[in-house]
Amino acid sequence: MTLPRLAAVALGVLLTPLFAAAQAAPAKFKVCLVSGSFEYKSDASLAAFQAHLEKNFPVVCTRAFAASETEIGGLDNLEKADAAIFFTRRLKIAAAELEKVKAFVASGKPVVGVRTASHGFQGWLEMDKDVFGGDYKNHLKAGVPCDVVPTPAGKDHPVLAGVKPFRTLGSLYKNPNVAADVAVLLTGTAGKDSYPVAWVREKDKRRAFYTSLGTPDDFADPNFVRLLTNALGWAAKVELTPAK
Repeated sequence: MTLPRLAAVALGVLLTPLFAAAQAAPAKFKVCLVSGSFEYKSDASLAAFQAHLEKNFPVVCTRAFAASETEIGGLDNLEKADAAIFFTRRLKIAAAELEKVKAFVASGKPVVGVRTASHGFQGWLEMDKDVFGGDYKNHLKAGVPCDVVPTPAGKDHPVLAGVKPFRTLGSLYKNPNVAADVAVLLTGTAGKDSYPVAWVREKDKRRAFYTSLGTPDDFADPNFVRLLTNALGWAAKVELTPAK
């Protein structure tokens, strides 16, 4: 065997384990963050949540952040996403853009909705009932302390793993008649009023999670961040173990 041939064989022996390791490395889970709830500063909250996910888990995020109530870029990212988190409010986007959202939902991929996602698109308010199983009927006044606690059914649910009861000052959303096929995990009580504030649903071969929480202060609470992280993993049927 000639010297060049020997060198090539030796190089191949050295590089083979490296190639094998590269092929064995787990692919990153792709999440599209859809933002457009200006009242609740969804851009900042989802950007911080993106940093949390990408720092701690094998996750990579893409963005579809609205520039105004009628303009949103990046919805093409939904096509390649494994899951999507929606935090929008009454966006009046073009029909062609809204179709991208509907196509993603129709694909059966996991959907996570935050707070105003129950009325996230003015041209598709049915998303609340049809996808999340919600029954948004406005909200109570803000500033009244709301205690968030697990339901008996939610107590041992994986979405609540590591999530302790906490308090929020965000206005409590009224959802008096959620769909019969949702599993309510958390309720919020403000004064004499109590409503579901987080639930899961399995329908049309798709897992969905929704929470009516999601103020900037909620996103600063480790319990809420843990809730949202767990919900993403549950909805996507993936175990979000910390990245090494």
